Amino acid sequence: MLPEVAANNCPFPHMNTTPIPSYNLVSATRSCLKRYVKFSGRACRSEFWFWTLATILIGFIPAVVDIAIYGLEAVANDKTPISDIYSLLILLPALAVMVRRFHDTGRSAWNLLWYLLPLIGWIIILVFCCKISGPANEYGDGPATPEA
Repeated sequence: MLPEVAANNCPFPHMNTTPIPSYNLVSATRSCLKRYVKFSGRACRSEFWFWTLATILIGFIPAVVDIAIYGLEAVANDKTPISDIYSLLILLPALAVMVRRFHDTGRSAWNLLWYLLPLIGWIIILVFCCKISGPANEYGDGPATPEA
């Protein structure tokens, strides 16, 4: 027998049915770059994961340029100055969106310290970032909506 559907058309009344804003690749990248040092507020899953995808895809460009200029030996020896500059440029926006993602799930920025614990800590952070957006909490009412 199927569960009875509540008034908001959700058959699972224990689940949060507040609509979550949905970003695409461009709007997430634009949002993260506009708020590149804003560590307050919240970031929904789509904003975080599309930002992550965008940084990985764009990161191939400096990698290819490094290979074209310095050769594969330089990459093997970790002498990739263009990729290093790119990594420094996205460091603050990446940290900011990660902190806002933690806030969205009700966790503080101190959870970034899990990165210091190899493998286990990284898995813990991955699980935190995959969690569903929580209801209003001390970090804000809900994730920011995509800007047009």
